[in-house]
Amino acid sequence: MMLLGIAASLLIGVSLGLLGGGGSILTVPLLVYVLGVEPKTAIAMSLLVVGITSASAVVVHARAGRVRWRTAFVFGGGGMSGAFLGARVARQVPPGLLLLLFSAVMIAAAVAMLRRKEAPAVPGVSAGAPVLLPVPRVLAQGAAVGLLSGLVGAGGGFLIVPALVLVGLSTQAAVGTSLAVISLQCFAGLLGHLGHVQLPWGLTAAVVGTAVGGSFLGGYFSNRVSPGSLRKGFAVFVLGVACVMVAAQLPPSVRQGIAPLLATPWPWLGLVGVVSAIALPYALLLRGQRGNTAE
Repeated sequence: MMLLGIAASLLIGVSLGLLGGGGSILTVPLLVYVLGVEPKTAIAMSLLVVGITSASAVVVHARAGRVRWRTAFVFGGGGMSGAFLGARVARQVPPGLLLLLFSAVMIAAAVAMLRRKEAPAVPGVSAGAPVLLPVPRVLAQGAAVGLLSGLVGAGGGFLIVPALVLVGLSTQAAVGTSLAVISLQCFAGLLGHLGHVQLPWGLTAAVVGTAVGGSFLGGYFSNRVSPGSLRKGFAVFVLGVACVMVAAQLPPSVRQGIAPLLATPWPWLGLVGVVSAIALPYALLLRGQRGNTAE
């Protein structure tokens, strides 16, 4: 299980590098259900893993001119305050309720990724071109996303990227900028959690190292694949994981009532669906890479 968990960390990094968010939504389920970490500790670990991974992915996007630093610091300023507050609130929330809330966030993230459309490219406008920034609105949006991030340990990229597109950034610039925002608010949220959780540093370092490697890989391929197709395949996988998390939090009496279903072929069909959802994004990635090579 340890090797499976570390290998799955690669998916988190690749998704963050490619999509500017989404991958972090898998970190808490990975830590809790695969690596056996206590939920509140997993949330704090998730903030550290996602923060470092996002910061490393920013390097690739910044070199390509896809990070809008002023926007990142304004949005991130609001996000940091919200994340710190969310982390403090999480101390008073039961672990089971946090996991249910996280499941709801996963479902919302998947729906947002399925419905999101790419921002049309504007002729003559580069990813680094300045835009008129509505500072009060951006600060408020950052604080709201940060509060959610600190509370449940998700980076919030599925909310940050559309918000940045709405203020005038291209999709590629929004992806790069969102990574800078995520790293800022994750570190602030981690500070809010420290003092009431103890992190397993060896396991944390292993997950971080694998995810960082994946983030560089995802950043490298971000201009070589269709983000829309990749995001939809990934969203299906996130929905599947969310359903598993909700089922795991059902009362024992309810779980016993549905236990007879385990003797039917349906669980195996579900497993096939999950494997297909994992494979689809990478099949699309390879297809996009071959298409670019052919051109």
